[in-house]
This record gives sequence, C-alpha cells and structure tokens, in this order.
Amino acid sequence: MDITEKMVEGVKVAFRKCRGSYERIPEYIEEVAGWVIGKGLQMTGRVYGTYYNSPDEVSEEELRYEIGVSFAGEAEPEGNIKIKELPPMIVLAALHQGPYTEVGPVIQGIVEHALQNSYEITGPVTEVYLNSPMEVDESELLTEVQIPVKRRG
Repeated sequence: MDITEKMVEGVKVAFRKCRGSYERIPEYIEEVAGWVIGKGLQMTGRVYGTYYNSPDEVSEEELRYEIGVSFAGEAEPEGNIKIKELPPMIVLAALHQGPYTEVGPVIQGIVEHALQNSYEITGPVTEVYLNSPMEVDESELLTEVQIPVKRRG
C-alpha cells in the first residue's frame, strides 16, 4: 500500500449529517449531489464521506457520518443540507481499489503508518469517492482514504 502525506485544498461543501447503516450512503450522495445540481451550482469534484465512529466500536444504529459534495457558487443551507468550508489540511492518504466494504485494511494501514512515523491523527477518516458504482464495476471503484495529521515534536 502506497501511503503519502499531502496537502488537501480547502473547499466549500454541501453536506448532510447521517446516522445508521452505511447501506444508505448511495442514497445520501444522490440527495446531496441532486440538491447542488438543483440549485444550479457547479460541482467541483470532491464527493466524500467523513466517518466519526466505526462499526467496530458501535452498533449500526449508532454510526455517525457525513456525506458531502464540493461546489462553487453561493447557496444557503436548506432542510437536511448544510453548507461549510472545509479548511486546507495535511493528510496521510492511500488509494483503495474495489468494493467500499473492503476499505477497512487501508484505514488500518494508514493509522499504523501514522503511529510508526511520529504523526498525530487530528481528525476523522474521510473517504473521497473518485468514481461511481453507477459508472464502473464494484472491482473498479476507486476511493482515496484520507486521515488528517500533524507531525509530533
């Protein structure tokens, strides 16, 4: 697994907070992206999920995460859809190819790399979805896993 340290640009995103099963993620992506498109805004390429806890730690009903889409333009929050600026940040990142359900070892690999190389993890895991299951076979899905960090000492 190739793990790199990189700077991620800050972006404006539309997002929704989610609770419960990960099986609803495609529906949430469609909801947020549909809202952005429906407002006549320009999607700028980042479709992501940020995960605040893990199925290893809590029951499915207690899973907390957010699903978002970056965009250009001006919009006000509405209903489930919120707006915020994600700040630029340094992350450790690695690419996963294959089903979303098999991304766990990549996350674990990045965490181990961080611990072994004097990084402090400063935020939750984010998965950036680089293509869509509506466009490619599950085996061809590309997900960049990002974990925000800073160097210790």
